[in-house]
Amino acid sequence: MKDAHGWVKIAGLGPGDDLLVTPEVRAALSEATDVVGYIPYVARISERPGLTLHASDNRVEIDRSRHALKMAAEGRRVVVVSSGDPGVFAMASAVFEALENGPLEWRDLQIDVLPGITAMLAASARAGAPLGHDFCAINLSDNLKPWSLIEKRLRLAAQGDFAMGFYNPRSKSRPEGFVKTLEILQQECEPDRLILFARGVSTPQEELRIVALSDAHPDMADMRTVVIVGSSRTRIISCDRGPILYTPRFTPDPAEPQPAAGDHP
Repeated sequence: MKDAHGWVKIAGLGPGDDLLVTPEVRAALSEATDVVGYIPYVARISERPGLTLHASDNRVEIDRSRHALKMAAEGRRVVVVSSGDPGVFAMASAVFEALENGPLEWRDLQIDVLPGITAMLAASARAGAPLGHDFCAINLSDNLKPWSLIEKRLRLAAQGDFAMGFYNPRSKSRPEGFVKTLEILQQECEPDRLILFARGVSTPQEELRIVALSDAHPDMADMRTVVIVGSSRTRIISCDRGPILYTPRFTPDPAEPQPAAGDHP
C-alpha cells in the first residue's frame, strides 16, 4: 500500500432531491479525489478541480468496487456513490465482497459506510406512515437470485402480514416478474389490501398513487417506482391535503379478546 491516507467512503445520495443528501455525505464528497458509481448517480456530482468522476454501467458493481479499493490503496480519497442508502440493495455489499476476495492489504484501508435516505423510506414519508409497524423490503430483480426464492419470500411475507417494500419491480427486459408478484399477492391477501406506487419520489417527476390490490396492474410500476404493500391493518385517512396512508402501531393478538374501540393507545 503506497499511502496510508487513502480511504473509501460508500455514500448514499438519497432518493433524488439534493436537500435529502446528508451533511456527512456532502463533507465526504468535498474531500474526495475520486467518485465512483453508476452513470446516473455520478451525474449528480458537481465537477470541480481535483476531483475525477468515474462513471460505469449498472452491472459492473464488483469491478467498480475493485477500482475504488485499488485507488484508495494508492492513496486516493474515494467516494463510492449509490442512490438511497448504500447498504440497501446497493454498493456497500459489493465493496465488501470485493474486499473479502481481494488482496489482504486492502483490509488495512479506512472504509466507511455513510447512510442515506432510501427510496422506500422517502416514499413512505410522502404518503404518511405505511411502514409504521413491522415491514420487510424485497428486491424483485432476479438478476442475482432465482425467481423461486423471490416467490418464497413474497408468500411468507404476505402470510406473516408484513407491510412490504418492493425495489426494482418491473423492467423492460423482465416485465413478467411484477405480473407474477401481483398474482401471488392476490392469492395471499385480501382484495382491498392497499398498495402505494411511488415513482420518482422527491424529484420533479414525483407521482404517488394508492390503490386496492384488486385495482393494481403491472404497468403502474417501472424501475423508478418503489411499491409499498400495506399489511392487513394499513388504512387511509381522508384529508383536504390528500389521503394519508398509515399502518397503526397497535396490532391485536388474535388469540385474546379484543378491546372496545378507543380502549387501546
